Amino acid sequence: MSDALKPKSDLKVRTLSAIVMVAIAGAALWVGGLPFTLFAIAVGLGVIWEWWGLVVKISTQPILRAIWLVFGTVYVGLAVHTLINFRSISLYAAAFPIVLVAAIDIGAYFAGRTIGGPKIAPSISPSKTWAGLLGGALAATVMFVLDDLRSESLDIPFPGPISEDWSGALPFAILLALVVAVVAQSGDFFESWMKRRAGVKDSGCLIPGHGGLFDRIDGLMALLSFTAIVDGLTLT
Repeated sequence: MSDALKPKSDLKVRTLSAIVMVAIAGAALWVGGLPFTLFAIAVGLGVIWEWWGLVVKISTQPILRAIWLVFGTVYVGLAVHTLINFRSISLYAAAFPIVLVAAIDIGAYFAGRTIGGPKIAPSISPSKTWAGLLGGALAATVMFVLDDLRSESLDIPFPGPISEDWSGALPFAILLALVVAVVAQSGDFFESWMKRRAGVKDSGCLIPGHGGLFDRIDGLMALLSFTAIVDGLTLT
């Protein structure tokens, strides 16, 4: 195969993988119940497997590896538990944080590409800019405003659909969106930092053409874990 055909082949693999990945995830999300629970647990186990693959490259000390593994299990477990809990409430409740993180990523990408400017942490993630962070926050603000326009109000923890009536409280929406954008991008930075420490480009190869599961849901995991912690603190 010539070199000229390799990019097209890679694009085909990436496209097919994305279609299959979205179809499986979408079907599980739509069905809910036990199928979604098993799907979420399977994804969580896949991320922990990739996490361990990074850890063994980051450190050779058994104690440090054990600490990393415990932390990773708690981190991933909180995210999986939160998403399963959201799906038990409704399809919308589970879909909202997923779409929210996607909107943040899209907003950050276009703002970063269009405006550019200073990098946040070039040694960890060379492409992330402060303009991109603000673009992600703007996209999150739009998501929260759209959520507020819904006729139904869902009583679920932050940062899912807003459970209280804050109509007209745009400053609150902006502040909440900024926090959410920072948390989601922090998850991205954290995973990038782990990969740099491990000396690898991708967290794994479970998704052909896309790398690993951790690569695809790093921001979502951070947001869901953060949600679980905030919810736990508010209940104490």
